[in-house]
Amino acid sequence: MATLNITPAAAQQIQHVLDERGQGLGLRVSVKPSGCSGYSYVLDFADQVTDGDVHFEANGASVYVAPDALEMLDGSEVDYVNEGLNRFFRFNNPNVKDECGCGESFTV
Repeated sequence: MATLNITPAAAQQIQHVLDERGQGLGLRVSVKPSGCSGYSYVLDFADQVTDGDVHFEANGASVYVAPDALEMLDGSEVDYVNEGLNRFFRFNNPNVKDECGCGESFTV
């Protein structure tokens, strides 16, 4: 069975953006071929459950993972970090073998 950890910081941010937006079930995560290393994460709002979605819930927030991304994301941690003036979701993914220099894409 696949696992995905949602940190308290990520859960708080997911709830914050859903509250601001006024609708949504959670965060939808998928991957797409992209960049110089192979794949990039795609984040969107989950307004409804799509066939095959795998649902993860922790710390009061939900993350829905597309079935074709599940193997690449298995065992990952979704975090929300503040680095200087930048704030973003970070994926601590144990399946990543290499990342491009700009941090936009990864290889599994």
